[in-house]
Order: sequence, then C-alpha cells, then structure tokens
Amino acid sequence: MENPFQNALKQLEKANSVLQLQPEFLMIIKNPDRILNVFLPIRMNNGEVKVFEGFRVQYNNARGPYKGGIRYHLKVDLEEVKALSFWMTIKCAVVGIPYGGSKGGIKVDPKNLAPEELERLTRAYVDKIYKEIGPRIDIPAPDVGTSATIMGWFVDEYSKLVGEWTPAVVTGKPTCLGGSQGRTEATGLGGALVLNAAVDDFGYEKDKLTVAVQGFGNVGYFVAKFLAEEGYHVAAIADSKGGVVSEKVREARKEVGDFDLDLQALINYKREKGTVEGFPGTHHVTNSEFLELPVDILIPAALENQITKDNAANIKAKIILEMANGPTTPEADEILLSHKVLVVPDVLANAGGVTVSYFEWNQNLSGEAWSKEEVHARLKKIMDQAYRDVAQEADKRHTSLRNAAFVLAVSRIAEAMAAKSGI
Repeated sequence: MENPFQNALKQLEKANSVLQLQPEFLMIIKNPDRILNVFLPIRMNNGEVKVFEGFRVQYNNARGPYKGGIRYHLKVDLEEVKALSFWMTIKCAVVGIPYGGSKGGIKVDPKNLAPEELERLTRAYVDKIYKEIGPRIDIPAPDVGTSATIMGWFVDEYSKLVGEWTPAVVTGKPTCLGGSQGRTEATGLGGALVLNAAVDDFGYEKDKLTVAVQGFGNVGYFVAKFLAEEGYHVAAIADSKGGVVSEKVREARKEVGDFDLDLQALINYKREKGTVEGFPGTHHVTNSEFLELPVDILIPAALENQITKDNAANIKAKIILEMANGPTTPEADEILLSHKVLVVPDVLANAGGVTVSYFEWNQNLSGEAWSKEEVHARLKKIMDQAYRDVAQEADKRHTSLRNAAFVLAVSRIAEAMAAKSGI
C-alpha cells in the first residue's frame, strides 16, 4: 500500500514547481504543527479491558482554526491521518473558508463494538484531547466510521469537561444539539454541484452520461441520488464487498436510460442484506473490476489509493469525480492525464461537507438556525465559485484541475503565513 502522506507531499511539490515558495514556507507546509498520539483503555461489556490507539494531527492553522473529521477504522495510522489533515488544509483553502486543517482517528472497527462500548471509547478519546481542541482552536467532525450520534457524545463530553455547553466545538451533530440542516447530504450535494459545473464547462450532456459510484455510504448514496435527479444515469454501485452493475451495461447501448439503478430500492436492499450483492437486475463484479467498467463517469467515494499506476491505464471513464480523500496516486494521475481523463480532484469535489460544517459552526457561534434551503443555496454559491477559481487557474497555468487546486490553495496559505510573519 502506498504511503498517503508521501503522495500528499508529491502533490505539494508539483504545485510548488509552479509557485516557487520561499524555502521556509515550503518547509513549514511540509510538516504538521502538532501530532497527538493517545492510548485509550476501555472496559468492554464482557469485563475485558482493551487498549485502542488514537491520533489527532493539527496540520496548519495559518488561515483559521484547525478543522477536520474523526475516522474510526482498523487501518487508521499516523501516515494516513497526516495525509488527511494536509488535504483538509488544502481543501479549506480551495473553497475559501477560514479554516486550517486537522484530522483524527482511532484504530478500531466500530461494527465490532456495542453502542455503549463505542460511546465509552468516544468519551475516552475526548478526555485525552479536549485541552487541545475548542471552537477557536480545532473543530472535529464525523468521517469514515463515525456519525452524528458519535458527535453528540463528543460535544456532551467536551461540554462537561469545560463546564459549559459548547456546541461549536464539533460539527456534524444531531440537529437537536445544534447540528445544521443539510449537513447529512452536504458532501454528496457539493460533489454533484462541482460535477455539473465541470460537465457544462467541458460541453458534455448530462442525460447521455453513465455513472459508477464506488462506495455506498453516506457520501456515495447522496452523490448518486443527486446525480440521478439531475438526469445522469447511475448504472453501477459498489460497497466494501464488491459492486453491482446494471445488466444493461453488458448489452448493446440502445437507450442509455435503461442503465439506471433504482437507488432507493438498492439502499433498502443493502440495509436488509448488509451488501449490494445480489440486487435484482444486476450482476456482481469485484472492486478491481468495478473501477474499469465502461461508464462515462467514475466516482471513487470510499478510501484512498484506489486508482494506482497498476490500474490507471485500464480506466475507461472519461471523467473521475473524487469523492473519497486521496483515491488516486500521483503516478496514476500522470497516466490518467496522458489518457485525457478529466479528474475533478478530491480537495474540490468533496469540500461540500466541510463547507456546511463551516455553516454549522457559524450558526452555533451566532445562535442562529438556517433552513435547509438556505444552507443548500449558500453551498451552491461557494462550490460554484470554487470550481470557477480552480478552472481559471488551470487555464492560466495550462495544468490539471488538481494541480490548479493545489496551486490556488497553497498560495492562499502562504499569503496568510506571510501576513502573520512579516516575511
């Protein structure tokens, strides 16, 4: 498995080949500000005590408080969390919200824990890191393996420790605890908005485009849902156990609409069966086969390092919308570029989640509560502007959307660093 943080640094170096930052700024951006490594002894329901390892990486706060999710997954490690915190720093700068970047995680499979064990683990994690976070310092949020319920436990524990109700310490909470309307679907909606802008920009017709979405959690479901509503044809969905593809994909392309999967029926089937495999009217493919399906748009919405130098040349999609963090390695990026595949990068495509988290934080600090319609309208304005900024940078620099996004973000971060240092 490729080291995600080294991949992130390669992306930074490529952007710097254009920017030529002052050496001291480049050195600072290459390294996180702070790394917290904690160990959490938890008494399980059977009386056994297990120790779980956790992390929080605060990468850079030149543009504002650290901001980033908390991931519960067995493969969480320091290099992954460093990469994710770096990408969050870039992401916030791309969409122009006043945050830096951070990320946290616990090495655990949350599916193997009872709810009360999961709650004890979450509260123990807060107990270890609460002095290093806060509404003006570092604001966590949900990520892979975490949820609004877990964020509710988080804000409750933090508030008890500091002695006052502090909803702005974390975003992605239940709405009854100060969570924002529209947060659940925000990442998926943001991705759909960016894809619409790119499709229009490059002259494609939505109703003639087929889509495959790898990952059918919150992000994958909502991006598929919104794209289907926009007229795209969602023909394939994958979860961690493999993918299902409309039988029509294997037949002659008579009517592209014949490819469409019934997404509501499919999500109901997954909830009942625990997998998408076996859904009526589809055939099963492995995850490696899924990435190489003959569709127009491929959306990796699961984990990092999915598209590598080993499979990039076999990608048949003409557009990749990165809804996962770091799904494409730098080597694969070069191959896709040579094959004229349009890659809409993660630091732009999946920034809808952190943008609505920013809205939630603002509502908590001001004591306001916005409607879902207002949240969606504000999100569209920011995502549309972010796409235009990145596309204009790409045109000006004659480079890819990814490199343009990094150039734009790093220049904004360096500008803030310079303003503070006087260099």
